[in-house]
Amino acid sequence: MAFEPDKIDLQILKLLQENGRVTNLQLSHEIGLSPAPTLERVRKLENAGLIKSYHAIVDEELLGLGIKTFIQIQLDFHRDNAIETFVEEVKQIKEVTECHHVTSGCDFILKIYVKDIKAYERLIMEKISKISVIKTFQTMMILSTSKHEPVLPRDY
Repeated sequence: MAFEPDKIDLQILKLLQENGRVTNLQLSHEIGLSPAPTLERVRKLENAGLIKSYHAIVDEELLGLGIKTFIQIQLDFHRDNAIETFVEEVKQIKEVTECHHVTSGCDFILKIYVKDIKAYERLIMEKISKISVIKTFQTMMILSTSKHEPVLPRDY
C-alpha cells in the first residue's frame, strides 16, 4: 500500500519547497510539532519518494548561461526503438536540463541552457542533429520568464 501523506505531511512538503534550507527546528515550529517527530516525518517523506532531493536555485545568467531554449522534437518512428534511442542519447547531452515526452505535433520537448548563440550552434550541429532518430526539430528561444514557481500547485 502506498504512503498517503496527511495534512501535516503536506504542510511540511509545502514549507520545504518554499525553503529547502529551513532547519528542522524552524520547520517544527511552523507545523506545531516538536523537532523529533518533525524529523521523523521528513525522513518518512524522503523514504516514500515524495521528497526526491534538495537543490539550490541558481541564476543561470550570472553563471554565463545567456541562451535558454525549448526544442520541439519529432522522431522518425520508422527506426527501431526510436524513443529509447532518443532518450538515451539526450541523457548524454549536458546542455539539456529537461526532456519531456509530450502529446501534440511533436514527440519531445527539451529545455536547453548554453552560453551564447555560437554554443547553441555547436550544440545543434555536433549533438542534436547527430541523433539518428530525429525526424525534425524546431527551436523556441526563451526571451524572458515571468513565472517560475518551485512550489507545486496543490491546496495544502
